[in-house]
Amino acid sequence: MSAFATQLVNLCAAVLLMVTFVMIAQRRIVTLIHLYTLQGLTLVVAACVVAWVSGQPHLYGSAALTLALKVILIPLLLHRAVNRLNVRWDVETLINIPTMMIIGIVLVVFAFNLTLPIARLSVAIAPGTLGIALACVLLSFMMMITRAKAVPQVIGFLSMENGLFFAATAATYGMPMVVELGIALDVLVGLLILGVFVFQIRAQFDSLDIRQLEKLKGD
Repeated sequence: MSAFATQLVNLCAAVLLMVTFVMIAQRRIVTLIHLYTLQGLTLVVAACVVAWVSGQPHLYGSAALTLALKVILIPLLLHRAVNRLNVRWDVETLINIPTMMIIGIVLVVFAFNLTLPIARLSVAIAPGTLGIALACVLLSFMMMITRAKAVPQVIGFLSMENGLFFAATAATYGMPMVVELGIALDVLVGLLILGVFVFQIRAQFDSLDIRQLEKLKGD
Protein backbone atom coordinates (compact mmCIF):
# COMPACT_ATOMS: atom_id res chain seq x y z
CA MET A 1 0.00 0.00 0.00
CA SER A 2 2.85 2.35 0.85
CA ALA A 3 4.50 1.63 -2.49
CA PHE A 4 1.23 2.35 -4.29
CA ALA A 5 0.88 5.65 -2.43
CA THR A 6 4.45 6.57 -3.33
CA GLN A 7 3.68 5.93 -6.97
CA LEU A 8 0.59 8.13 -6.75
CA VAL A 9 2.56 10.99 -5.19
CA ASN A 10 5.30 10.59 -7.81
CA LEU A 11 2.61 10.67 -10.50
CA CYS A 12 1.22 13.90 -9.03
CA ALA A 13 4.75 15.33 -9.02
CA ALA A 14 5.23 14.39 -12.67
CA VAL A 15 1.90 15.97 -13.63
CA LEU A 16 2.76 19.14 -11.70
CA LEU A 17 6.13 19.44 -13.47
CA MET A 18 4.63 18.73 -16.88
CA VAL A 19 1.88 21.32 -16.38
CA THR A 20 4.45 23.90 -15.31
CA PHE A 21 6.47 23.25 -18.48
CA VAL A 22 3.33 23.65 -20.58
CA MET A 23 2.62 26.96 -18.82
CA ILE A 24 6.02 28.25 -19.90
CA ALA A 25 5.20 27.69 -23.56
CA GLN A 26 1.54 28.72 -23.35
CA ARG A 27 0.57 32.13 -24.71
CA ARG A 28 -3.20 31.94 -24.35
CA ILE A 29 -4.07 33.48 -20.99
CA VAL A 30 -7.33 31.57 -20.51
CA THR A 31 -5.44 28.31 -21.04
CA LEU A 32 -2.91 29.45 -18.42
CA ILE A 33 -5.76 29.78 -15.94
CA HIS A 34 -6.98 26.27 -16.80
CA LEU A 35 -3.47 24.91 -16.29
CA TYR A 36 -3.27 26.66 -12.93
CA THR A 37 -6.56 24.99 -11.98
CA LEU A 38 -5.10 21.63 -13.01
CA GLN A 39 -2.15 22.33 -10.72
CA GLY A 40 -4.60 22.92 -7.89
CA LEU A 41 -6.39 19.62 -8.55
CA THR A 42 -3.03 17.82 -8.55
CA LEU A 43 -2.19 19.35 -5.17
CA VAL A 44 -5.56 18.21 -3.79
CA VAL A 45 -4.93 14.62 -4.87
CA ALA A 46 -1.37 14.66 -3.50
CA ALA A 47 -2.51 16.06 -0.14
CA CYS A 48 -5.23 13.41 0.19
CA VAL A 49 -2.81 10.57 -0.64
CA VAL A 50 -0.21 11.79 1.87
CA ALA A 51 -2.93 12.27 4.51
CA TRP A 52 -4.19 8.73 3.90
CA VAL A 53 -0.76 7.13 4.24
CA SER A 54 0.72 9.28 7.00
CA GLY A 55 -2.41 9.50 9.15
CA GLN A 56 -2.16 13.30 9.32
CA PRO A 57 -5.82 14.46 9.42
CA HIS A 58 -4.94 18.14 9.05
CA LEU A 59 -3.83 17.41 5.48
CA TYR A 60 -7.46 16.69 4.57
CA GLY A 61 -8.21 20.23 5.73
CA SER A 62 -5.34 21.45 3.56
CA ALA A 63 -6.80 19.57 0.60
CA ALA A 64 -10.22 21.12 1.17
CA LEU A 65 -8.68 24.59 1.49
CA THR A 66 -6.70 24.04 -1.70
CA LEU A 67 -9.83 22.89 -3.52
CA ALA A 68 -11.76 25.97 -2.41
CA LEU A 69 -9.02 28.50 -3.18
CA LYS A 70 -6.86 27.14 -6.00
CA VAL A 71 -9.48 25.18 -7.93
CA ILE A 72 -12.60 27.32 -7.47
CA LEU A 73 -12.13 30.84 -6.04
CA ILE A 74 -8.84 32.04 -7.53
CA PRO A 75 -9.54 30.71 -11.07
CA LEU A 76 -12.94 32.43 -10.96
CA LEU A 77 -11.28 35.70 -9.96
CA LEU A 78 -8.72 35.31 -12.73
CA HIS A 79 -11.40 34.57 -15.34
CA ARG A 80 -13.33 37.62 -14.17
CA ALA A 81 -10.23 39.80 -14.45
CA VAL A 82 -9.47 38.49 -17.96
CA ASN A 83 -13.05 39.16 -19.09
CA ARG A 84 -13.06 42.68 -17.64
CA LEU A 85 -9.68 43.51 -19.15
CA ASN A 86 -10.57 41.81 -22.44
CA VAL A 87 -7.19 40.12 -22.79
CA ARG A 88 -6.82 36.69 -24.30
CA TRP A 89 -3.26 36.35 -25.58
CA ASP A 90 0.23 37.11 -24.32
CA VAL A 91 1.89 37.13 -27.71
CA GLU A 92 5.20 38.68 -26.73
CA THR A 93 7.65 37.23 -24.22
CA LEU A 94 10.97 38.73 -23.18
CA ILE A 95 12.68 35.45 -24.19
CA ASN A 96 11.56 33.24 -27.09
CA ILE A 97 9.81 29.99 -26.24
CA PRO A 98 12.51 27.51 -27.41
CA THR A 99 15.16 29.31 -25.34
CA MET A 100 12.84 29.29 -22.33
CA MET A 101 12.33 25.54 -22.67
CA ILE A 102 16.10 24.94 -22.76
CA ILE A 103 16.58 27.15 -19.69
CA GLY A 104 13.72 25.24 -18.05
CA ILE A 105 15.49 21.90 -18.58
CA VAL A 106 18.66 23.36 -17.04
CA LEU A 107 16.67 24.59 -14.05
CA VAL A 108 15.14 21.13 -13.53
CA VAL A 109 18.57 19.49 -13.56
CA PHE A 110 19.86 22.14 -11.16
CA ALA A 111 16.91 21.64 -8.79
CA PHE A 112 17.36 17.86 -8.69
CA ASN A 113 21.08 18.11 -8.01
CA LEU A 114 20.56 20.76 -5.33
CA THR A 115 17.97 18.73 -3.42
CA LEU A 116 19.60 15.30 -3.86
CA PRO A 117 21.50 15.36 -0.52
CA ILE A 118 18.32 16.40 1.31
CA ALA A 119 16.22 13.74 -0.44
CA ARG A 120 18.65 11.01 0.62
CA LEU A 121 18.18 11.95 4.29
CA SER A 122 14.40 12.38 4.08
CA VAL A 123 12.00 9.81 5.49
CA ALA A 124 9.00 11.20 3.64
CA ILE A 125 6.74 9.04 1.50
CA ALA A 126 8.29 10.35 -1.72
CA PRO A 127 11.52 12.25 -0.97
CA GLY A 128 12.39 12.58 -4.65
CA THR A 129 9.49 14.96 -5.14
CA LEU A 130 11.41 17.71 -3.35
CA GLY A 131 13.49 18.26 -6.48
CA ILE A 132 10.37 18.46 -8.62
CA ALA A 133 8.80 20.96 -6.21
CA LEU A 134 11.88 23.20 -6.36
CA ALA A 135 11.96 22.86 -10.16
CA CYS A 136 8.32 23.99 -10.33
CA VAL A 137 9.14 27.02 -8.17
CA LEU A 138 12.09 27.98 -10.38
CA LEU A 139 10.13 27.44 -13.61
CA SER A 140 7.23 29.52 -12.32
CA PHE A 141 9.61 32.28 -11.29
CA MET A 142 11.13 32.24 -14.77
CA MET A 143 7.67 32.47 -16.30
CA MET A 144 6.86 35.41 -14.04
CA ILE A 145 9.94 37.44 -14.99
CA THR A 146 9.88 36.70 -18.73
CA ARG A 147 6.26 37.62 -19.44
CA ALA A 148 5.47 41.03 -20.87
CA LYS A 149 1.91 41.25 -19.56
CA ALA A 150 0.77 41.54 -15.96
CA VAL A 151 -1.86 38.76 -15.85
CA PRO A 152 0.55 35.92 -16.76
CA GLN A 153 2.93 37.31 -14.14
CA VAL A 154 0.18 36.97 -11.53
CA ILE A 155 -0.38 33.34 -12.61
CA GLY A 156 3.37 32.71 -12.40
CA PHE A 157 3.41 34.04 -8.84
CA LEU A 158 0.51 31.78 -7.88
CA SER A 159 2.19 28.79 -9.55
CA MET A 160 5.30 29.42 -7.44
CA GLU A 161 3.18 29.09 -4.32
CA ASN A 162 1.83 25.78 -5.67
CA GLY A 163 5.37 24.43 -5.87
CA LEU A 164 6.05 25.46 -2.28
CA PHE A 165 2.80 23.87 -1.11
CA PHE A 166 3.64 20.61 -2.86
CA ALA A 167 7.08 20.56 -1.24
CA ALA A 168 5.53 21.07 2.19
CA THR A 169 2.98 18.31 1.59
CA ALA A 170 5.08 15.60 -0.04
CA ALA A 171 8.40 16.17 1.72
CA THR A 172 7.36 17.17 5.25
CA TYR A 173 3.78 15.82 5.58
CA GLY A 174 2.47 19.36 5.55
CA MET A 175 2.69 22.39 7.79
CA PRO A 176 0.53 23.10 10.85
CA MET A 177 -2.96 24.14 9.84
CA VAL A 178 -2.60 27.62 11.32
CA VAL A 179 0.44 28.21 9.10
CA GLU A 180 -1.39 26.94 6.03
CA LEU A 181 -4.35 29.18 6.77
CA GLY A 182 -2.01 32.13 7.11
CA ILE A 183 -0.30 31.33 3.82
CA ALA A 184 -3.65 30.88 2.06
CA LEU A 185 -4.77 34.28 3.35
CA ASP A 186 -1.50 35.85 2.23
CA VAL A 187 -1.90 34.38 -1.25
CA LEU A 188 -5.47 35.64 -1.51
CA VAL A 189 -4.52 39.11 -0.30
CA GLY A 190 -1.55 39.11 -2.68
CA LEU A 191 -3.86 38.17 -5.56
CA LEU A 192 -6.21 41.03 -4.70
CA ILE A 193 -3.32 43.51 -4.51
CA LEU A 194 -1.94 42.31 -7.83
CA GLY A 195 -5.44 42.60 -9.29
CA VAL A 196 -5.63 46.23 -8.24
CA PHE A 197 -2.15 46.73 -9.69
CA VAL A 198 -3.23 45.22 -13.02
CA PHE A 199 -6.33 47.41 -13.27
CA GLN A 200 -4.30 50.51 -12.41
CA ILE A 201 -1.89 49.71 -15.26
CA ARG A 202 -4.80 49.25 -17.65
CA ALA A 203 -6.47 52.48 -16.54
CA GLN A 204 -3.25 54.50 -16.79
CA PHE A 205 -1.75 53.16 -20.01
CA ASP A 206 -4.67 51.33 -21.69
CA SER A 207 -2.35 48.32 -21.88
CA LEU A 208 -1.25 45.44 -19.69
CA ASP A 209 2.28 45.41 -21.08
CA ILE A 210 4.50 46.05 -18.04
CA ARG A 211 7.08 47.71 -20.28
CA GLN A 212 4.72 50.65 -20.36
CA LEU A 213 5.89 51.35 -16.79
CA GLU A 214 9.18 52.51 -18.27
CA LYS A 215 7.31 55.64 -19.31
CA LEU A 216 7.29 56.62 -15.66
CA LYS A 217 11.07 57.10 -15.76
CA GLY A 218 11.94 60.72 -15.69
CA ASP A 219 8.41 61.83 -14.72
